[in-house]
Amino acid sequence: MKSFKHVSYLWDENKAAELAGNEVDLFIYRSNLLGADLRLTNFAGGNTSVKLTETDPVTGKAAEVMWVKGSGGDIGTLTRKGCANLYTERLRALKHRYRGLAFEDEMVALFDHCLFDPKCAAPSIDTPLHGLLPFRHIDHLHPDAIISIAASKDGEQIMRDLWGNSMAWLPWQRPGFDLGLKLEAVVNDSPGLRGVILGGHGLFTWGENSYDCYLNTLEVIETASLFLEENYGKRRPVFGGVRTENTLSEEQRREKAAAVAPVLRGLAGSRRSMIGHFSDDERVLEFVNSNDLERLARMGTSCPDHFLRTKIRPLVLDLPDGLDDTAQFEHASQQFEAYRADYQAYYDRCRHPESPAVRDPNPVVILYPGVGMFTFAKDKQTARVASEFYINAINVMRGAEAVSEYTGLSEQEAFNIEYWLLEEAKLQRMPKPKPLSGKIALITGSGGGIGKAVARKFAEEGACVMLNDINEERLAGAHEEFVRLFGKDIVAATLMNVTDPASVERAMKETVLTFGGVDIIVNNAGISLSKTITDHTVEDWDKLYDILVKGQFLVSKSGVGILKKQRAGGDVINIVSKNAVVAGPNNAGYGSAKAAQAHLSRLMAAELGPDGIRVNSVNPDAVIADSNIWAGGWAEGRAKAYGITVEELPAYYAKRTLLNQIILPEDIANACFALTGGLLSKSTGNALNVDGGVAMAFLR
Repeated sequence: MKSFKHVSYLWDENKAAELAGNEVDLFIYRSNLLGADLRLTNFAGGNTSVKLTETDPVTGKAAEVMWVKGSGGDIGTLTRKGCANLYTERLRALKHRYRGLAFEDEMVALFDHCLFDPKCAAPSIDTPLHGLLPFRHIDHLHPDAIISIAASKDGEQIMRDLWGNSMAWLPWQRPGFDLGLKLEAVVNDSPGLRGVILGGHGLFTWGENSYDCYLNTLEVIETASLFLEENYGKRRPVFGGVRTENTLSEEQRREKAAAVAPVLRGLAGSRRSMIGHFSDDERVLEFVNSNDLERLARMGTSCPDHFLRTKIRPLVLDLPDGLDDTAQFEHASQQFEAYRADYQAYYDRCRHPESPAVRDPNPVVILYPGVGMFTFAKDKQTARVASEFYINAINVMRGAEAVSEYTGLSEQEAFNIEYWLLEEAKLQRMPKPKPLSGKIALITGSGGGIGKAVARKFAEEGACVMLNDINEERLAGAHEEFVRLFGKDIVAATLMNVTDPASVERAMKETVLTFGGVDIIVNNAGISLSKTITDHTVEDWDKLYDILVKGQFLVSKSGVGILKKQRAGGDVINIVSKNAVVAGPNNAGYGSAKAAQAHLSRLMAAELGPDGIRVNSVNPDAVIADSNIWAGGWAEGRAKAYGITVEELPAYYAKRTLLNQIILPEDIANACFALTGGLLSKSTGNALNVDGGVAMAFLR
């Protein structure tokens, strides 16, 4: 079968022929194809393997070695570096060391003594599930269609009806060496199997070569998918029918989501700052608007990969329409408090003497009937992946309820997975967060120059950044560069005209919908005009004040509204200028507008301090590199004012400073990071000069 309706057949015979001489590369190719289809498995979910003959570097003799996805990897992006490789004979010999379920975790340390290459990736807990089976090529996946059957009350019988004796069933059991032994036993007892379904968990399939294994996997999943498709709505309405009519348009849903997201982010981040993700996918809407929402949401997920990323259960948000910001916060806060208390009670009921301390009790998944789903996590990728996993969980519940009754993990078993000491050890090995991890920054005019440098510095230090600019071409170029440098989850981009209130509001809404809120607002967008007072036109004056002063006001007004909803403080940084302090020739419009920016910064600092919102300024001077400030005749005007040529400007500016230094965009970026990176968290209302030392600009 090469024609599929519910899974993607991606095998390219020409590509496979190129790799035919190298079984490891062909195995990785197969893995990447499987991981490219989220209907087959989730990000970092499942694992694949191949057993082949290698030359033992010590004895020089042939030895069977298993290559398998390493711990924490993702089959969709798997490379050789992400694989563990082990001598299968030594791995199987561990059966003589196994002391039973009570000593399951000690086996993981013994895997290291079976490594073929000591520098390979760490083996995962699933390693024996592959190693104890006799097959050369094995896929272990978490397809929605299969888990729908695996998480059904009548799952084993459904499996028999669909595949007869060609598939076997193993009841739910946490992954580990004992489950590997059970897999080995069921395969030995039932010759001719094409696969095994693990109750509540997933699928094992195999083949004699990579292609046969790939095809077998797709065929089994396709059979399950077709069966579910035939049964949706037959036994009962999907999810018990519609409870909340889907009356909101996409734009209306996004408006409501943008209004509430900062409130939810602030509450979800009571322990540490979180990044958000929003989805109003049609599958999400079908679930959150259904009669079965409360019942099924309370039951939680079944597959351990789903559960570890979405917590035991979501928060179903009950938020009446028409609430003002304060009432909205109070209403949501009560529900968060109830969720935290419920989570603590779950921990207290299920904990073991050796269990790690209770973790963050806030929800990861928040379901909002009529609107969609929010997920919050330490970074954007984790929040996005949690959303993907919960959509998979929705698919599973939908399928299971169509053909039988959905059964989630027992509470105790769920706890045993969440607080598994091996999982805790993995968490402890995670790298420490960067200074701006969990923070969201919006920098105006970040298509180039100072704004782009600030955005790059913030991204390097862990922040998510929303690039924006009025110049579409510059913005697109910066966005492409940032995605290449930092990945799609770190950066987004939106056009913004800082003089247009509607444009500012759209950009802020896009930031909230993309990342959940905002923490750092940098008012950088600017323009420069150098003319005598008599040469200045009214249009010149209005343009300067619109972009510099009105723009700073509009962006700050909109951004501060979000910061206040989050109730977590924040930073506003205004890129002003030494010209706010120094009086120079041919500079009446620009200099006075910069002075207005500087004083607006002080006024905002005085007003917003009680909300924990810091407002500080950076005063650059003569930042020439990659800056729009020199367009429109500014360079010519300044050169004329100083009686030099445009070409002489950089050296002129450097020589007039106390440090004789040329100022670069990166210097301003470093100043912005100094104000937001944590060391100056008790400073507000300050101005930081970054001008190489201009004595006339000293503040006093």
